[in-house]
This record gives sequence, structure tokens and C-alpha cells, in this order.
Amino acid sequence: MRYLRSVIIGITVFAIIISLSGSAFAEMGNEIYEVYKETNPNKGEIMKINENIESVTEYVLLPLPYEQKALEPAISANTVSFHYGKHHKGYIDNLNKLVGGTEFAGLPLEKIIAATSGKADKTAIFNNAAQAWNHAFYWKSLTPNGGGEPPAALKTKIEASFGSVDACKKELAAAATTQFGSGWAWLVLDGDMLKVIKTGNADSPLTKGLKPLLTIDVWEHAYYLDYQNLRADYINAVLDKLINWSFAADNLR
Repeated sequence: MRYLRSVIIGITVFAIIISLSGSAFAEMGNEIYEVYKETNPNKGEIMKINENIESVTEYVLLPLPYEQKALEPAISANTVSFHYGKHHKGYIDNLNKLVGGTEFAGLPLEKIIAATSGKADKTAIFNNAAQAWNHAFYWKSLTPNGGGEPPAALKTKIEASFGSVDACKKELAAAATTQFGSGWAWLVLDGDMLKVIKTGNADSPLTKGLKPLLTIDVWEHAYYLDYQNLRADYINAVLDKLINWSFAADNLR
């Protein structure tokens, strides 16, 4: 009889623990490391990965932060569709093929970029990991009804580094326009000061110890359907109508 009571008590305690654990996990939010599926009506099924997670089983194309038509007329929905759905997705698909079964499988993109930068035998992995990261950063660097004045803290930093917001925009435009061939123009934090740099092909500030705040993609696939060879017109449209100063301000913190 005593044994039966012990069993009943044990089962009851176990049930209480399970119940409390379920509640605790439900309340942990971002502290839970999880991978789950979500369906987006415009982009199909994607995998969302908690930002705190240290590794993933597969790299996936996360949804855009806006509708594909939201950047019009500066960037057409047609361009976004090809750029995001073909080029960006292609880098992610290639990366999954390249790192599957290797020591890089499941690592955050930043760690793959750091581990493969400058290594000739890892060029393909670096290029696809860096391009996947660069593109995700680029989409966040744009926003519908962007441009205008930066938030106060960022504006103060820009004025201290460049003299004025217009001077900063001119440097960004010059870097993006003069980048020979494919590449990127970046606003970065270097120590206590902001600066503008440009990188070729898949390279990024992450390989140079700099903190990126925003970027402009100057690969031809970013603008050719809309602007053909008029890269400068695309750059001006981005800076005047789409640049996401709030995103840059968030990265400055």
C-alpha cells in the first residue's frame, strides 16, 4: 500500500513538473532556441530561425520585410522578384549544397564568412555565404517611403563624420557609382567615426573588422531591368526614396 502511494505521488509530481515546464517554455520567448515553419502567402513556406540560435540545419530564404511591389516606382516588383527569388535564393541553395556534411554546416553565416575569407580553397563557400548575408542586409537597408532625415542620434554621428547628411549621401553615391564591376557600397562604423567604403563582388565590411550600418547593392541584377546601364539613376533613387536610415540607426547602437 505504501508502495502504491509512492507511485501515485511520483506520477502526480511528474505531471505538475511537465505542466509547469510547458508554461515556462511558453513564456521564455526569444530565450527558446527553436526552428519552426511558417507560411507566408506571398513567398511560400519558409523556415524562421530564432535570432539567438547558435546553429541551423539548413539555410533558408527568409521573407522580405515588405511586399515585392512596395519599393515601386524606384525599384519594380519585377526586379525584386528576380533579385530576391532567383539571385538571393540561389546563393542560399548553393551554400546548402557546399557546406552539407562539412565543418561549416549549421554555423551562423558570420562565422562561415570569417572562417573562409581569403582562403582560396574555400572561395565558393565564402562567396555564397557572404552574398546570402549581404542580400539579407540589403533588403533591410531599403524601406518604402525611405530617404529623408536620419533619426537624431544617427544624424549627429553623420554630421560629425561627414559634415552633413548631404555630404554622406554624396559619398555613398560616389562609392556605389565608381565601384568597378559588381559589388557593394556601405555606410560603416569604424571605431567612433562613420565612413563609406565599397567592396567588390561578395566582400563585406565583416572581413575588415568594420560594423556595417546599411548597404547599396550595385550588382547589375539589382537594377538592370529598371535602369539598364544607368547605375547612377538607380543609386540616386535608392538614396532619395528608399534608404532606411532607421535601420542604420538601429545598427549604430
